[in-house]
Amino acid sequence: MNAERLFDNLREEVRRLVPSDKDISAIEFEGPLVVIYTKEYEKFSGNDNIARMLAQGLRRRVDIRPDPSTLGDTKLVEEKIRSMIPEDAGITDIYFVDETGEAIIEAINPGTVIGKEGQLLNEIKGGTGWNVKVVRAPPIPSKTVSDVRGYLRVNLDERSEMLKRVARSIARPTLDGEQWVRMTSMGGFRQVGRSAALLSTRESKILIDCGLDPGSDATPYFGIPEVQPLDSIDAVVLTHAHLDHCGTLPALFKYGYEGPVYCTPPTRDLMALLQLDNIKLGFGEAKKQYYEAQHVRKEILHTIPLKYNETTDISPDVRLTFHNAGHILGSAIAHFHIGDGLHNVAFTGDTKFEKSWLFNPANNRFPRLETLVIESTYGGHNDMQPTRADASKAMRDLLVQATEHGGKVLIPVFAVGRSQEVMLVIEELMRTGRLPNVPVYLDGMIWEATAIHTAYPEYLNSQLRTQIFQQNENPFLSPIFHRVETAAMREEICHSPDPCIVLATSGMMSGGPVLEYFREWADDNRNWLLFVGYQSEGSIGRTIQRGRSEISLNHRGKTIDLQIKMNRETVDGFSGHSDRKQMMKYIGSLEPKPDKIIIGHGEDRKCTDLASSIYKKYGIETKAPQNLETIRLK
Repeated sequence: MNAERLFDNLREEVRRLVPSDKDISAIEFEGPLVVIYTKEYEKFSGNDNIARMLAQGLRRRVDIRPDPSTLGDTKLVEEKIRSMIPEDAGITDIYFVDETGEAIIEAINPGTVIGKEGQLLNEIKGGTGWNVKVVRAPPIPSKTVSDVRGYLRVNLDERSEMLKRVARSIARPTLDGEQWVRMTSMGGFRQVGRSAALLSTRESKILIDCGLDPGSDATPYFGIPEVQPLDSIDAVVLTHAHLDHCGTLPALFKYGYEGPVYCTPPTRDLMALLQLDNIKLGFGEAKKQYYEAQHVRKEILHTIPLKYNETTDISPDVRLTFHNAGHILGSAIAHFHIGDGLHNVAFTGDTKFEKSWLFNPANNRFPRLETLVIESTYGGHNDMQPTRADASKAMRDLLVQATEHGGKVLIPVFAVGRSQEVMLVIEELMRTGRLPNVPVYLDGMIWEATAIHTAYPEYLNSQLRTQIFQQNENPFLSPIFHRVETAAMREEICHSPDPCIVLATSGMMSGGPVLEYFREWADDNRNWLLFVGYQSEGSIGRTIQRGRSEISLNHRGKTIDLQIKMNRETVDGFSGHSDRKQMMKYIGSLEPKPDKIIIGHGEDRKCTDLASSIYKKYGIETKAPQNLETIRLK
């Protein structure tokens, strides 16, 4: 059956399932969505059961939209919306997406817009004819979120064509014969960095992650025949936004990939932020550039965001569901259901199986699971992390010791995840009087990344979500934090005689503003360098962490030699990765237990150590492949 015939069958099924008193003007297909247009949108807007019934009957995601011919003038509609909503809703913005018929209301108090049991929202939908959606205004405005949404609105036609191509690809005829599933390790196996794996079936090729090695700038093995040409890949699935998982993705679009990228909404925005910053850093340090800003923009245009627990077709025989991974904002375990029950495999990406200051623990329950691909960053038998409470105490003791004698504290952080956790700990210590108040400076992308966290509160744990939206209790808006916005301000901080704490990117000291402070403070034994995140083999951070007394750095095209006299300490417990104990507990708690576990994202000995331990304790078949190995899963 060809794609058009399948579409016709789906249209017939939609008309059969929808009650006869409800008009349907058109049925279209966008990526994994079945889009239903109606000139009587008010009949659908107050009845979620119709969309739910259609999704169950079609086994596809369904979106019901008002017919474009029924949509009123946006200026008049905006005036009407504002007149219907009480002032205490605190409307910050109203914008329209003509292509989808959506009117997005951004408000400080979205519950006021929705009304009791959704009554006011339904009245607005019925009174305007638009598909009205309400979102909470983030307490910290994000330029990235605004730019991404604006770019998508401006380029609706190009995006619409892409989505139609994806829909046809998903609906293409399937092949007869033996069905099989295999995985090829393209990067990030027996190492940390450049994560990439190819999931192949008789019908499909799915690339999971597309990272960059932060220590060497190495990329995945794209020269292998399995991914040539690049347009033979059906889809790219991203587990999260760290550059070792998404840092090479825009290069795919540079060299011919035209397919979709699936990730959570926060991952889409965070990866754009990090990739664009990586371009800027690369130019500043004369590093090789694998892509340009235009390729990041094209990537964004091809991204199809999926929320947790939202299942969708991504190829003729593969369905994808994201689950919380607990690592960073929007991080996901990617679960693939292949064929008609042929095989189920989950790629954890990076995971944290513990409730953290930011997130709930990683999901450990799946409908079916035959194979698990898991990380092993801290998979060695001695890799035990302290509790969050112990980490907070250790941080407090070191900060007191460092600042009471006039020293400056430099904390290299990843902009996403670790920086927000360190901010929360320092804010609580100062607010409760356990740490003297000294200025805390945030340099690099930390502030913008934090703003993106507040734009997606539903991805945070419930306690932090409540704090963020309670007046005067948002820890990220504490007066102790100061954003470093100019080079002149950075220079002033570097040469100030007063004690301070600086959180600066990049987390592995491979570039970015952290090196500016390090060059100025390294030769003073009153100053402190605190590591709170993983330092990969070969990175500058790992070299310094090991105790080198001098180091050579590139500065504005010249090599400079630095004597390192500042104190160096590592505060464990802030990692977004599970330690050895948590990983073993995660495997033990999995429901159902997989038949096979594949270990990656760890140094050689940690991968093999974890694989051996899982087999000995649980009797599950394990394998720790090297890069370029292919494993048949089914």
